[in-house]
Amino acid sequence: MIQRIQSVFLLLLALCMVAVLFLPLWHKADPTTGQELTMTALEFSYNFETKGPENGLTPPGPVWVIAAFAAASAAVALFEIFQFRNRFLQLKLGMLNLLLILCTIGAGFYFSTLGEQALNVKMLGSYQAGFYLPTLALMLNLLANRFIRRDEQLVRSMDRLR
Repeated sequence: MIQRIQSVFLLLLALCMVAVLFLPLWHKADPTTGQELTMTALEFSYNFETKGPENGLTPPGPVWVIAAFAAASAAVALFEIFQFRNRFLQLKLGMLNLLLILCTIGAGFYFSTLGEQALNVKMLGSYQAGFYLPTLALMLNLLANRFIRRDEQLVRSMDRLR
């Protein structure tokens, strides 16, 4: 039953969460000082015209938490695909994945607000493609859970007919 539509949704979900690991999530540039700050799921990267300790910026926090949540979500989705014989376990894994995706979104938002405070406060940073992918993954997870539930209802209705 790997060829079901929920397996396609779960595979796309896993690809979205793996892409979060490699794409930039947030970027802020200050044209007056030439400073740039980019956040990926693993780190903050700085780009300055003046190198050295005089720029005074320290990393806002352990950003790798975003990568941990995203990788865990991708792993759960891939494991969920192969649990097609136990739909109740699939639904439980789907709820766990929902929690992991929400944690990924929350951590991304939290660390982007910390990054906002690291550079010029008057200028706003911009969210990049990697920030929006967990939202797409959340929708794919909801669709997969819906089709898993539909399969379970179909099996139950067939059992009643016997």
